[in-house]
Amino acid sequence: MTLGKSFFAVYTATVLTFLGSCSLAVAAADCQQPKAGTSEIPIFSPPVSQVVKGKGKVQFYSAPNNHCAIKGVFAVPKDKLLTQAQTDDGWSSVTYTDPKTGDAVSGWVRTARLKEPSAAGSKFAAPAQ
Repeated sequence: MTLGKSFFAVYTATVLTFLGSCSLAVAAADCQQPKAGTSEIPIFSPPVSQVVKGKGKVQFYSAPNNHCAIKGVFAVPKDKLLTQAQTDDGWSSVTYTDPKTGDAVSGWVRTARLKEPSAAGSKFAAPAQ
């Protein structure tokens, strides 16, 4: 009976390790940057300024794939992002520049969490004539 439990534990650990390494390999392959400027991912020229909407953090990803999160990199509501490209399945390639430090980070976010800033009362609005 003990031998059976030991075999089962070793077998389970081996299978889980194998599955884990397979999923990491798949995730790594899926995290390749897609080629922007194609019919699937058109580039905006010039880039479009957008603002994060909704509640909570907006996770940045290294590629348009939920398995490609960039740990510790996110935007928060009202942050301004520069959008360079969008996919048809709801991803935007963006750059955030910290207004205090000037440091910039680029990645992919879910398009549904972005909106173009409104002209009325916005810092983006042209001055009244």
